[in-house]
Amino acid sequence: MAEIVMNIIRFPLGSMQANCYFLVSGESCLIVDPADDAAFILEEIQRRKLNLLGMLGTHGHFDHMMAVGEIQMSLNIPYYIFAEDQFLIDRVDETSEHFLGYKTNIIKPLNIKYLKEGPFLKNHFGIEVIKTPGHTPGGCCFYLEKEKTILSGDLLFKEGVGRFDFLYCSKEDLKKSFNKIYKLPKETKVLSGHGEETILFDEKNNVEKYLNFKIS
Repeated sequence: MAEIVMNIIRFPLGSMQANCYFLVSGESCLIVDPADDAAFILEEIQRRKLNLLGMLGTHGHFDHMMAVGEIQMSLNIPYYIFAEDQFLIDRVDETSEHFLGYKTNIIKPLNIKYLKEGPFLKNHFGIEVIKTPGHTPGGCCFYLEKEKTILSGDLLFKEGVGRFDFLYCSKEDLKKSFNKIYKLPKETKVLSGHGEETILFDEKNNVEKYLNFKIS
């Protein structure tokens, strides 16, 4: 039997150009960070004839999850995120209005399941959930060992790291999170929550500079 190859498709969506990723294995699909264009996402699912199994959140910031509830009104699928970021989902309207400058009418997630660190659909998608708080209390990354790829959310960008100046952020937690992901292979590809892809160890000096610490 031919081996099924995972395809990872990136769509920068919304006014904040948050990266939404489709993880496609055969006809099955998971979405990481659905951003805020439900109509586009649903159209892509239909056009590609995919079976959407669920949506995963790297963290609870509004620009990465605005489409979740609307998608769930059409498809009965769960949204997976760490429980520590539930408070961000609860206040998504308030936060989005603050940053976007206009009132939003976001349909909140209808079916939330809380993630745990470790394997997730390991047999089908080969995902390892790595908890990486700091940018938010429930921030996480999704590591695909076979593809040598990590979906980092807003933890790590090309030439940048996630901001840590909100009251709920923690610079010390960020440092611990970076020490954790820098145990991965040097050639690991990084797919961030915003911007273009990079390579994990190409960003090591930037991380140390921004956070003023030495990765152990």
